[in-house]
Amino acid sequence: MSWDHEARPDVVVPPMPTAPPPAPADPWRAFAVAFLNLSGLGLGYALVRRWGLMIACLAATGILLVVALPADPNGVPGPLVVLYLILLVAAAAHGAWLGLRTRLAWPPNPLVAAGLGIVLLAVPAGGVVLYDGARDEATEQMLLDRLEQANELVTSGGTRPFELAQTEYRQALTIYHGLTADHPASRAAARVPDRLKTYYSTVAAPYSEQNYCGAVPPLKYLRTVPRTMDKKALGSLSTWPDDRLATSLYECAATSMSGRTADWPTQFGELLSTFPNSEQAKKVEPAIAAEVGKAVKSVRGNDPCAAVERLDSLSTQIRGVSGEQAGLTDALDKDADRADRSATSGTYNCGVDQYKDGSFSEAITSMNKFIKDNPGSANRSRARKIAIAAEVAETVPAAGKRLPTTRSGGSITVTVKNDSPDDITVMYTGPVTGSFSLKACGSCSTYSSLLTSLGSNSEPCSDSGKNYPQKTIRLPAGTTYFVHKSQTGLGKSPASDTAKLTPGYIYTECAYTTSLGY
Repeated sequence: MSWDHEARPDVVVPPMPTAPPPAPADPWRAFAVAFLNLSGLGLGYALVRRWGLMIACLAATGILLVVALPADPNGVPGPLVVLYLILLVAAAAHGAWLGLRTRLAWPPNPLVAAGLGIVLLAVPAGGVVLYDGARDEATEQMLLDRLEQANELVTSGGTRPFELAQTEYRQALTIYHGLTADHPASRAAARVPDRLKTYYSTVAAPYSEQNYCGAVPPLKYLRTVPRTMDKKALGSLSTWPDDRLATSLYECAATSMSGRTADWPTQFGELLSTFPNSEQAKKVEPAIAAEVGKAVKSVRGNDPCAAVERLDSLSTQIRGVSGEQAGLTDALDKDADRADRSATSGTYNCGVDQYKDGSFSEAITSMNKFIKDNPGSANRSRARKIAIAAEVAETVPAAGKRLPTTRSGGSITVTVKNDSPDDITVMYTGPVTGSFSLKACGSCSTYSSLLTSLGSNSEPCSDSGKNYPQKTIRLPAGTTYFVHKSQTGLGKSPASDTAKLTPGYIYTECAYTTSLGY
């Protein structure tokens, strides 16, 4: 049997598609993928099975976290944030485009995926909130560190003298000011007022140690702090240095006045001008008056010359105290006048003390000054006697063993002749003291001290043919010391004689001058 085969055409099977056919466009699906990508985790790409793109999103987010954490007060660099946001927006847009016609791997319902995307937006939003909180805390820590730096500067400054520590104190104050002015709501700024109390007490440490002179510069500095520091932060510290500075100025000036240093008038003047109504200012004039009184009393003490010098100094210094603003000008002028008068009258006591100490030249200067400055004084007559006796004692030291009295006259006649070509002054002291002048002897000459020492026959007042200028005085018995000197005096030595006067005799004293040479 045979079969007839009818020729048939070949059957062609179409190839399988490489990917599922595009799904119908679904806006909710696009919306879901886009929002899931906005989370920064690439979850939208995961739903449409774009794993490489999902990893890229995770990598971008990881880089951002590496840069951002741990939180820094300065935050994430702005360009990086902008770039990341651009990437998120691009991923959302690209995800929306893919999700429009791509079926989701899970969940099957696009609405559920969209809801999940909205919920997951809380992840980046919460991250931003948490990061802002962490950054704020980092900022607080930075400010607290800055506060501690200022505290350490204050502590370091407190270990050194104020003059050497000023730079540290100013740096610390700049930090305190920056905290309160630039970050008033920070925890560090809230601690500044308490730190300022420590600052003030540290700077003013010399005051608490009763080093009043050393306390003046730091307290004056603290009074300048309100110019640069918020008064609210300072509170009562704004006026804290005032009373302490007034006390320091007074105590330092009072101590300096007693110790006789030169700067107390400036300190008292500063106190009276800066705090004219203070209790300390009220004590200034009484303190000065008491110091003058103490010096006046010392004129009658063991060292009257030092007291006179002190009174002279006080008179000048008191006039240098500016008391106008405190209304003390008249009172201070009276104190200065009293010191001046006491110094003038005290010169007598000084001269007496100098005479007793054998300082005859100084005694002459003091007594002559007293005579000139005190024309109405009851001591003026004796001051003249002491000046004469001191001048005699300069040539004959034995004449200065006793202080001369104001006694005058006597029963013994003494005639003094001038055998000198010069007008001379004759001074004598002993039981009585006095002086007088004799005119020059026109025919007389100066004696050579050398010839006199060699035993020359030329004896003073021995020429009977000469009419010597002369004067007769009456003296009591006892030893009288005579000195006569030329009133021109240049190059001529005074002559001297010691006469022991006895009643019943008439004495002649010869006054002459000598010079070196032949």
